[in-house]
Amino acid sequence: MRKVIIALLASASLLAALSTVSLADQKAQTFTGEIMDQQCALLGGHSIMMNQGESAKDCANRCVSIGGKYVLFDSSKKTLYQLDDQKKAQLFAGTKVKITGTYDTSSKTIHVANIQAGS
Repeated sequence: MRKVIIALLASASLLAALSTVSLADQKAQTFTGEIMDQQCALLGGHSIMMNQGESAKDCANRCVSIGGKYVLFDSSKKTLYQLDDQKKAQLFAGTKVKITGTYDTSSKTIHVANIQAGS
């Protein structure tokens, strides 16, 4: 029984080490799109949810305040990406940006290294 427990612990440690290495080995990529709330991104943009006269920034912040999360929405690919750093994303709500980071395909999340305003 003791050997089984030791083997399980060793296997768990090895798996944890391998997953850390694979994340560290990922190369940084650049992603472009607009920082918006996940609700509007799922609808393809802000137009359906925005109140009359509300900016994209106000719409995104309002939707996040009621439980949403900031995401990167690439309208050319109709793709949304989860963002691991919500504080950095909040600064760019409603803005077109370039994000540098690594992409975790299993969670569909960008691990944000840098965000800068884009065109």
